[in-house]
Amino acid sequence: MQVQAAVLDAPKAPLRIETLELEAPRDREIRVRVVATGVCHTDISVIGRPFPVDQPIVLGHEGAGVVESVGRSVTKVKVGDRVVLSYNFCGECPSCQRHAPSYCQYFFGTNFLGQRRDGSTALSRRGQPVRHHFFGQSSFATHCLCTEHNVVKVPDWVPDHLLELLGPLGCGIQTGAGAVINVLRPQLGESVVVFGAGAVGMAGLMAARAVGAGTLIAVDRVPERLALARELGATHTLLADGSTDVVASIREITGGGADCSLDTTAVSAVLRQALDCLGPLGRCGFVGGAPVGATLEVDVRDMMLNGKTLRGIVEGDTNADTFITHLLRLQAQGRFPFEKLMKIYTFESINDAIADSLAGLTVKPVLRMPR
Repeated sequence: MQVQAAVLDAPKAPLRIETLELEAPRDREIRVRVVATGVCHTDISVIGRPFPVDQPIVLGHEGAGVVESVGRSVTKVKVGDRVVLSYNFCGECPSCQRHAPSYCQYFFGTNFLGQRRDGSTALSRRGQPVRHHFFGQSSFATHCLCTEHNVVKVPDWVPDHLLELLGPLGCGIQTGAGAVINVLRPQLGESVVVFGAGAVGMAGLMAARAVGAGTLIAVDRVPERLALARELGATHTLLADGSTDVVASIREITGGGADCSLDTTAVSAVLRQALDCLGPLGRCGFVGGAPVGATLEVDVRDMMLNGKTLRGIVEGDTNADTFITHLLRLQAQGRFPFEKLMKIYTFESINDAIADSLAGLTVKPVLRMPR
């Protein structure tokens, strides 16, 4: 079938919306009509090509839509089901068998290479292959193929009008919320610091508030984002413009050091601040796509004597099938208002959405697909 898709033809090039051919779903694949999809910094990073991803490729990995067709072996969803698309995994390696699919041994191959494991791709342009299957979906398109591994059925009680805002739950939102809830696990009244008040950091902040954390500190370079962080529950905000000693300020606010910190910036110098601001037995988690070869120098004595923990986190350590439903319940209760992070753009405005995200003007751009 013919679909409209935003194609990346070369590193750092603007995306171009073109008509492509999409194959019918194979035995275990699912075709989804994409209603809307989020723009994630991972998409933007791949456009800048820090990853060895070939072009042409269709990116996008925060899709939400409606199932249109299923392969004959698919049992998880049926035609007409509303779905969120999340990250892909093999389902067979030791990590997947241990119920840790975000640490799948084939995570890079199944999410970043833009092809099936047999090397084929479902998209083509004038008979020539275009890489698809980015995070098992390539949802910068009106239609895409996914698998049972990375499709999440939306509960029946979720209203239809919310569907176009659900895509970011499949990556950025679950990454931030899961990092806090599943990994850092702040106890009642503990302090949490979030470095980077983008979509991932804001999700972490809202999650910390939802589970009963006490002092909540947001650190960012954009004043408008800090204002939103206060609206979403931050008790303190710090502007990282170089005029303030961020670590000293956090230690003063928390009375000696934070219990938990989350770095979402993928900047080694900021991650070091996230470690240094912790008190005894503090836990630091970090997410984001740091450049290949990035290193971190730590104070080993400080880490040991204070019992600090540093943990890398992928996709919030989540099982998307269950965790996204938990977040939807929290949102329905008014305890996780992820909708406040989002701004809707038309699909044709995809390059504007990317530019606004890079400029800090929009926390989470969401592209609405044409009907």
